[in-house]
Amino acid sequence: MLSLQSTTSDRWLHQVDESLDKILIDHAHCEKKAASTALNLIFAYVENEELCLEMTRIVNEELEHFHLVLELLKSRQIRFRRLKPSVYARLFNELVSKQEPGRAIDRLLIAALIEARSCERFLLLRDHLREAQLQDFYGGLVESEARHHATYVRLAHDYGTSDLVEQRLAELAAKESQIIEVGDSQPRMHS
Repeated sequence: MLSLQSTTSDRWLHQVDESLDKILIDHAHCEKKAASTALNLIFAYVENEELCLEMTRIVNEELEHFHLVLELLKSRQIRFRRLKPSVYARLFNELVSKQEPGRAIDRLLIAALIEARSCERFLLLRDHLREAQLQDFYGGLVESEARHHATYVRLAHDYGTSDLVEQRLAELAAKESQIIEVGDSQPRMHS
């Protein structure tokens, strides 16, 4: 799906069944981290007007999603709290090139792949969970995750040739697949 090279294992769905509350709390954290990532890209690449405009849209949408998840938690009487983050994003971000323009390409493509994995997971949640509220909630987020993925990939092409960007996307997607396969013992959106 999208640029992913693997699908989610049943191990994650077992975590969902065992610890849905923690998955939902982590989802809220993921939305604010996604907004932060987009905001950081504005600061890092301020000279790219198109990137700045697109990131502004993504920041706003991710913060809107953050609020929606907080409302969902409140409606379910789940207290939003700090959780130890999964290792997924940390391991993924360790792959970022230290030099520009490779750094810009990697940051954008990693953001794209995280959005793609979120999109895949939201589809799984929509189809796996039996509560209509959660099915509707996650089904309603899929389109924006897919759109964010496409936006990040498109913007990466501003920093390298199509061949370079597509090659790097394939390399990072392979690494993402390895990271997600190992997973995390803690139930998280990207565990």
